[in-house]
Amino acid sequence: MNALCQMTGLSRAGFYRWRLPRQATPVEMELRDQIQKVALESPAYGYRRITYELQKRGFEVNHKRVLRMMREDNLLCVRRRAFVVTTDSRHNLPVYPNLAGEIKPTKINQLWIADITYIRLRTEFVYLAVVLDAFSRRVIGWALGRTLEAQLAVTALRMALIERQPSPGLVHHSDRGVQYASHDYTEMLKQHGAIISMSRKGNPYDNAACESFMKTLKQEEVYRNEYRDFQDARSTIGEFLERVYNQKRLHSALGYIPPAEFESGATS
Repeated sequence: MNALCQMTGLSRAGFYRWRLPRQATPVEMELRDQIQKVALESPAYGYRRITYELQKRGFEVNHKRVLRMMREDNLLCVRRRAFVVTTDSRHNLPVYPNLAGEIKPTKINQLWIADITYIRLRTEFVYLAVVLDAFSRRVIGWALGRTLEAQLAVTALRMALIERQPSPGLVHHSDRGVQYASHDYTEMLKQHGAIISMSRKGNPYDNAACESFMKTLKQEEVYRNEYRDFQDARSTIGEFLERVYNQKRLHSALGYIPPAEFESGATS
């Protein structure tokens, strides 16, 4: 062992850290998730600006730690990749007032919430768009894609509409990203009689329920797996969303009942 370490220039402690990586704490996972979100919202930001943004959001973190975590997640090259379309709200498309904060849903299809997150595979980045029913926190639509183009969010919304067939009057809430403000997305909502709601500018916590879901997804599925490729990720994540999260996972906000069971009890 000593001879191998000397040949590679690696200390024994470093070798064992590599062989037995330390499990990330919940705080570290939350920080990592926020770093990924900021990096995708503002691809032009370097690690120093991302550090400043995280500090504004209440994280006690320095630029060295942010740089290390961005290196580990390959986020330093996101800003240089031509295919990345930003989720920045700086666009000329119509935006809508935040209505979700006034709603406490009492049944399904009153309030839907939507968001997009980043997932790193071995050799590429992919993006997951989801639509949740805020009453039961159930995932009712999702799509995995290689770019952040509006079609990703549209595909997830189409799945939700086909699955639920909601009556007119549904409130759909999202951030102000270009995907959700796009003509294709908003027109699909309007055609189904949905009322559009968007988070306030610069407030990442207006969509707190979706943020909570994304954190659960990362902690219980994404960070526990190393997906071989896009198809493997799509199959495995789909299994988690539809058969684990919706059908089996106990949700504290629902009285420790899975979303599907919560819906069944509410409609019986």
